[in-house]
This record gives sequence, structure tokens and C-alpha cells, in this order.
Amino acid sequence: MAVHYGISGTTAKEIAASVERGVTEGALAPGAALPPVRRLAGDLAVSPGTVATAYKELRGRGIVVTRGRGGTVVAPAPAVASRRPPKVPRGLRDLAGGHPDPAFLPGLVPPSRLSPGARSHRSAPRLPRLEEAVRDWLGPDGVPVEDVTFAHGALDLVGRLLSVELRPGDAVAMEDPGYHHLLDLVTALGLRCVAVAVDDEGMRPQALRRALRAGARAVVCSPRGQNPYGGCFSEERRTALLEVVREEPDVLVVENDHASAVADVPLRTLTSGGLNRWVHVRTVSKFLGADLRWAAAACDATTLARHDGRLLLTSGWVSHLLQETVLGLLTDEGTRALVSRARGTYAERRAALTGELAARGIGAHGASGMNVWVPVADESAVVNGLRSYGWWVAAGARFRLSSPPGVRISVADLEPAEAARLACDFAAVLGESEATYGG
Repeated sequence: MAVHYGISGTTAKEIAASVERGVTEGALAPGAALPPVRRLAGDLAVSPGTVATAYKELRGRGIVVTRGRGGTVVAPAPAVASRRPPKVPRGLRDLAGGHPDPAFLPGLVPPSRLSPGARSHRSAPRLPRLEEAVRDWLGPDGVPVEDVTFAHGALDLVGRLLSVELRPGDAVAMEDPGYHHLLDLVTALGLRCVAVAVDDEGMRPQALRRALRAGARAVVCSPRGQNPYGGCFSEERRTALLEVVREEPDVLVVENDHASAVADVPLRTLTSGGLNRWVHVRTVSKFLGADLRWAAAACDATTLARHDGRLLLTSGWVSHLLQETVLGLLTDEGTRALVSRARGTYAERRAALTGELAARGIGAHGASGMNVWVPVADESAVVNGLRSYGWWVAAGARFRLSSPPGVRISVADLEPAEAARLACDFAAVLGESEATYGG
């Protein structure tokens, strides 16, 4: 919809800055339409080329998008004001956040010995003992571990790689529905998301083939615990996807195994399939704690050099204090036992909810991971309806590109007794909205 905001400026730089200021301050919300080029040029007494140049700069920086005849609008997640989920209303049971159960997170203990400040961390950015621990962690799952590196979380690593590998306007094949922060990140980098449909076995091969033939230069996928749909690669699906990506040997395949240690299914990785360009990313947020901003990655030698080269020019290295803490937790037997209990408990809680929903005739998806995706006809009706019963779930809109609507329910701390009550309330909401849903 068009909004009234006074865009100003006489040069392309000033016009772009004016629009960016409006987005930053909230006067131009996501989806707000900007004036057509010729109209704004007339209002500002500048040439249409000047306005077109300003809009081009804004598109390249991920602040606006152009929708053909729909004109130029503020991006759904503008790079200067990335969208965040709404705050949980007071008094509601929060099942929208996607967080692990705090009961299964270890206590964080600082390392006993501080890293000497005089040492050149840039010349030795990774602790050798943690590198070996990572190889011991990834190797048994079939991931090649000759080259490993670290980053400040999975998004940090993926964002760095895409910014090195691609240029604004390039396309990235993304899961649909998919992890909303990754979708936002791709847009913020000035790249284009190409939707790849998913099912209970992950990305659909034919959908991926269409995306690659349409020019996608990178693929970002989840082999298990897919967020929000919950899919996990079967051996047959892995084989089919490998056949597709081998048709485009220059495409970078980014495998995001974010659930890893608490995923209750085996890893069937694409990275062992002889690909030219690949990276397997693991973070510890879901089982060691979100404040541990650390991720490990195994990759091909070219990807390693490009990632570490850019890291060297920015943050330089991941804190050795953080690395020592992660190493201590990854190798602690008590922590391993806690993670094992978490893995089994999350599987039980996910199965409890999908079973209770199925018993009431409600289809849901959650083959692995910590979330359940429930297709619905009207997301707002379901979210607001469940709110009236005391539940807060995530509307699927922020996870979707072109896939049908749904809601995401985080089950990490949802007890089986609560699952039965939630399923009952879900069925009641659908019944109350029968006219909307068509039965």
C-alpha cells in the first residue's frame, strides 16, 4: 500500500538516503510502495534517471525490491531494519520462539586459563585441540574433515560465504518454507531467493533442479531438523539431490545442520558426494546455549580460503576464550549425557504433539527437530484463535516464499499433557473458523 512520506533530495545519493532514513525510523514499513520513478522525479524536480539510480542503489543494498508492475516497495526484511518476531503477549504459553528447553542446557563455566594477550591470534586463529574435537564430531557422520574453520554462529558464516561468492542480484536456492533469518539475510545481501519446495524428506529434487536451471549460484539446505517443516534427508532423497547438484558443479552447496546433536535422526550429508564446492555448518546454539556464538564448518579447500580470508579482514578470529569454553563443553561427559537426554526428549515431545493432532484429524509435519509445521488455510485466524486459548504460536508468513500457509509450533519444552490440550484447542479453533476454512 502507498504511504505518505516526504522523500527528499536532489541527487541520487540524497534520495536514497532519504528513503533509508524513512525505513530506519519506521515511517516506511516493509511492503510500503515508493512513488513511481517519473512521479517522484517530477515532485523533486530531478531527472527520472536520478531517481532510477537511487532506487537501483537501494535495491542493491536490500532495502527495496521491485515487483514488476507492482512497482518498487520496501523489502519484507529491509537491511536497515531486519524484521523480528512479535513480542509474546503477557500470560500466554510461548510456543513460537524455537528455543531449546533450558533444563537441557549445561551451565557455562569460563575456561580456567585465559588466552595470553601477547600471542598473535591472527596467525593461529583456531585452537588445534578444538579443531580435532570438531573433526571427531563431524567425521563419524560422513562429513569430510580435511579442512575445518570456525565462525560466530551459522548465520555469520553463511553470510560471509555468500557475500564472498556472489554479487548483488545473484540467486540463491532456498528452502520454502525455510528459516526466516536466512531468508532475511539473503535479501539483506542484495541477493534473490529462489523458492525450493520441501517435504518430510527435505528439499524436493525437481524443485531444486528448476532453481538451478533458473540460475541459482548457491543452495542453502538443511539435512535434518529443517526449520520450520521438520524434514530430514532419507538416503533416497540424498541420492536424488546429489544427482541434481552434480549437474551444476560450480554451485556452492551450503548444508546447515543446525540441530545436529539434538536431531534424533542420522545425518545423510551431501558433502560426502564428491561435490566441487560445499560447506557443512554446525552451530551449538540448540544444545549448548544461544549465547555461545560459535559455529564449526567443514568445507572444500577453496571455500575455506575464501571464508578465512574475509574473516581475517573483519573480526580476525573467533575469541579463544569462547573456543576454550566450547571445547570444554563438547568434551565433557556430563554435557554429552545431558545432550543425549535432550535428543530423546525432544523426539518424544514432537511425536506427542503430531500424534495428538493426527488423532483429531489435523495433519502436521515434524519428522525431526524441535518444531512442528501445521498447514492451515488462514494463519491469522489460527494464531489469534489459539491466543484466545492461552497459546502463542508462530504465523508461517515469515518462513514462506511461495509455499502455502501454515503455523510453526516449537515443542522443545511442550510436555505430553500440554500437547493433548493444545491439540484439543487447535481442533476447536478450526471448528470455530469453519466458514473461513471451508470445512
